[in-house]
Amino acid sequence: MNYAKTALLLAGLTGLFMAMGYLLGGQSGMLLALVIAGATNLFAYWNSDRMLLGMYGAQEVNRATAPDLYDMTAHLAARAGLPMPRLYIIHEEQPNAFATGRNPENAAVAVNTGLLNLMSREEVAGVIAHELAHIKNRDTLIMTITATVAGAISMIANFGMFFSGSRENNNQGPGIIASIALMILAPLAAMIVQMMISRTREYAADRLGGEIVGNPLWLASGLQRLEQGVHAIPNARAEYNPATAPLFIINPLSGERMDNLFSTHPNTGNRVAALMQQAQAMGIRDGSYNGLRGGGSEAAQGGPWGAARGVSFLPEGFSSGRRRGPWG
Repeated sequence: MNYAKTALLLAGLTGLFMAMGYLLGGQSGMLLALVIAGATNLFAYWNSDRMLLGMYGAQEVNRATAPDLYDMTAHLAARAGLPMPRLYIIHEEQPNAFATGRNPENAAVAVNTGLLNLMSREEVAGVIAHELAHIKNRDTLIMTITATVAGAISMIANFGMFFSGSRENNNQGPGIIASIALMILAPLAAMIVQMMISRTREYAADRLGGEIVGNPLWLASGLQRLEQGVHAIPNARAEYNPATAPLFIINPLSGERMDNLFSTHPNTGNRVAALMQQAQAMGIRDGSYNGLRGGGSEAAQGGPWGAARGVSFLPEGFSSGRRRGPWG
């Protein structure tokens, strides 16, 4: 059902884009819309991950520089049936994370230093599992296309007066009033569709992430901690680039903008409630590990990656300066 809903919403967004091109420029406008959509999507398909990671100053790490975080991610990726993604850390005090990449073979997971400083190992594992679920579901590509088409609609809206003037002289289409209405309503409609697609994919990633990590309660706890951190700590780079907000596990703009009425993320309380129901269905009543191998002995150690207390995920030079969580 989630996939069908996403496909329907993507079709609606594409239809809005084409209709806007046609209404503003007739057949030539629709053709121009096709050219713009094709060019922007092709560019985004090949370059969106590098652009996004560069935008946030992400630094790649490996087993030598971040062994605990790398090994945890590798283990969870294996559980998910995915190749090991590229792993990045961002110097940012707001706790958050995102995944990007056009397919599982070219994917990347980025986590903020604020998240690694604040959260327990179990919560970090839940967040990483959620991002791997996005990769497995190919949401990173879906959201890139969605953001690109929505951005193209806004760009075409900015040229609405030009198209309307040309067509009005030829008595071929909507006049100045209709064009102004399109300039206002089309980007708003695109934003709402983008919001609906993102919310649908977040619920799906939460559920699959709970399965991958073995205990949905870990992710539920992580979401609650992230929500608190995001409200307490602003993310300046996200504020300057609001189109990237749907990619994060928690909306980085929360509490900072009036347009949060149209938030691209589901209510965190609803997400937590869904994860708690999932845990109950899996027979889980607490935070103990419920993975596919190792059961009790691994639970006693804190998880399958040997969660010894006092071990930090952050390599040298990556501390954000904030107090670390209970495992740091």
